[in-house]
Amino acid sequence: MGLSKRVSSWSVEEVLNWIQEQYPAQMDTIHIAFIKHAISGRALLRMKDYHLERLGLEAEEQQEILQDILLLRVQEELEDLNNIYSECFSSE
Repeated sequence: MGLSKRVSSWSVEEVLNWIQEQYPAQMDTIHIAFIKHAISGRALLRMKDYHLERLGLEAEEQQEILQDILLLRVQEELEDLNNIYSECFSSE
């Protein structure tokens, strides 16, 4: 799944597609939990370890997902910074 769309704008279905690509072996557990709680891109970016624990994910799964969520957050922040930079210097 290309990240042409901002993660914070992802629908539940797009989050599920990302999960399917990232974690095919753990798909059943994660997929069911994310469907049940309708996790959108915005919610995904805000997830912490205790959220994942409440969703019933094992500690090892939690750490893997949290690392990938951190990468998504960084990408989102870089895009924000790029937009700010573009706005500041586009009027020159």
